[in-house]
Amino acid sequence: MKPSRILEEFPAPSFRDTQREALRDIREAFESDNDVVLVRAPTGSGKSLLARSIMGCARDLQTAEPAEVTGAYYTTPQVSQLDDVAADELLDDLEIIRGKGNYNCILPGEHDTPVNQAPCAREKGFDCSVKHRCPYYSDRAIASGQPMAAMTLAYFMQTAGSDVFGMRDVVVIDEAHGLAEWAEMYATIELTPARVPVWSEVDIPEINAAHNPVERASAFAERLSKVCRAAKDDLTNKPELTPEEVARRDRLNELVSELDWFVDDYRSPDSPTTWVVDQPGGDGTAITIKPLDPARYLHHTVWDRGEKFALLSATILNKEAFCRQVGLDPERVALVDVEHTFPVENRPLYDVTQGKMTYEHRDETIPKIARLIVRLMARHPDEKGLIHAHSYAIAEQLVDRLTEFGVGPRVRVHDTDNRDAELEAWKASTDPELFVSVKMEEALDLKGDLARWQVLCKAPYLNTNDSRVARRLEDGQWAWYHRTALRTVIQACGRVVRAPDDYGATYLADASLLDLFERAEADTPPWFRQQLDRLSRPDLPEFDPAAALAGVDGGPAVRSGGSGRQAGRTRTESDADRRQNHPLSDVWGDG
Repeated sequence: MKPSRILEEFPAPSFRDTQREALRDIREAFESDNDVVLVRAPTGSGKSLLARSIMGCARDLQTAEPAEVTGAYYTTPQVSQLDDVAADELLDDLEIIRGKGNYNCILPGEHDTPVNQAPCAREKGFDCSVKHRCPYYSDRAIASGQPMAAMTLAYFMQTAGSDVFGMRDVVVIDEAHGLAEWAEMYATIELTPARVPVWSEVDIPEINAAHNPVERASAFAERLSKVCRAAKDDLTNKPELTPEEVARRDRLNELVSELDWFVDDYRSPDSPTTWVVDQPGGDGTAITIKPLDPARYLHHTVWDRGEKFALLSATILNKEAFCRQVGLDPERVALVDVEHTFPVENRPLYDVTQGKMTYEHRDETIPKIARLIVRLMARHPDEKGLIHAHSYAIAEQLVDRLTEFGVGPRVRVHDTDNRDAELEAWKASTDPELFVSVKMEEALDLKGDLARWQVLCKAPYLNTNDSRVARRLEDGQWAWYHRTALRTVIQACGRVVRAPDDYGATYLADASLLDLFERAEADTPPWFRQQLDRLSRPDLPEFDPAAALAGVDGGPAVRSGGSGRQAGRTRTESDADRRQNHPLSDVWGDG
């Protein structure tokens, strides 16, 4: 790596705000012989441009010795982040590769078939005459041969050990704050009837009854792996498979790999990984095997893939704790802080707490928050808003209350199936809709009028019923628990203010958020502390559903259902009815 090139590799025609200073600090950190540089860069820092500059410092083929690795990887956990990179003209020299399921076969009669179910995946010994033009293999060949390749973290981890995507000089990980959690998720093994094709062919033991549940899970995993391997081999030996058999074969192959990894890691005396097992239903029911801080897994899938690393995020809150989680030596890691350039007055936080949203207090607090939201709608009659409901159960209760109050025509909501569609419909709407969302604290760019206000309904603490969380708290890791929640809050606060001239208000409805800020004070970035220091209680209009609807379809008339949308129904329900009753509904597929 040649950090001295970092400024000249900057892809934009000019530097913005603190970018030049940030790149100089990153250069100095790498020149000080650090293997990893953490770049803590808030929203608006232009992290993708910083990432491209760092990648441009990678060793190239012209100057490398034969045994030296060259080139750079860019990877991010967020698909939307990769989409943004693909759409950015300043980053057009990053060659993007996605998983097979994102590409369709080009053979006659197969144009709607994903490449992972195409004839090359279905037929033994299939010789594809157009493989050189296959969109997946073409993109893969280009990405593997170019100096800079970009992919999701999932694809990056899946290609560990492959001949196609080997080790490179520089690896940049964007949105890296959740790296440990993503690794835990990827390394988690879910053994359920839907996820295990040979479920009916094995006896499922009662894990919790064992003196050592993880040991019993390991023995079962070894036995299950043999059954899966035999079933996979039977399919592999068939001359031709149906699409369903292809999916079964691939899942069996994944299971064998997952189970063998778990058994090997658990039984290795050198592995630092702690494993926990859940089987809430008891004998014969689903089993989930989870790792804690899977440092060894990350070494195999990430740290062995490059010589120098840059990890970018706004919310790597504690360097030492982060390094411990992901298996890095803090002595070989530098932290570079980038200043926040958005005026603090443009990103205000407001204390509108209505009580605690812990489970035992929730039924009492949710009605108060619903009334608060109506008052906020009246305060922002012509502006879109976002509700961070935290869970679908909370979202459902809030929406029920809001429709009872008669403000449903301004409310849009989603479920797990229509999440993306409803989000895009909300963003495209010209009305001041209120979107009640679940788990949208990250990777959501609501610049300008896409959203001017938002409400945090609950302190986003992790579920203490999760065995990983419970195990850590048993070990006294309360600082980690509070830090993780604070990180999510900070990410959420950044959704509605995306540029120095942008503005948006964040309202805090759960009293537990104030307690969180005190408990996690030591891990709070200075720029977010500025926002907390300005925390105030706003003057709000009285509760008036008619005022809350003043900017929608001609105002309060919608409540009667006469000229606007039907009273007592959400925007989502009204739109669904409109599509179903439209003369072209059969064309749209809703009839």
